[in-house]
Amino acid sequence: MKNRIQELRKGRKVTQQELADALNVTRQTIISLENGRYNASLVLAHKAAQFFNMTIEEIFIFENEENL
Repeated sequence: MKNRIQELRKGRKVTQQELADALNVTRQTIISLENGRYNASLVLAHKAAQFFNMTIEEIFIFENEENL
């Protein structure tokens, strides 16, 4: 699943560590999210949406609905 985490994070001038701290995850988790190696859990997606004041759908892009 693609996402806009890196774009949004950079737009707010937030470091990976600052975002990780805000979402209560490790910096490695943020790196993995940004590189598409990790799909966020529903809880993490919700936290990210709250942090960026957006909906989950605005941040995470579902490429293939067959995998749902």
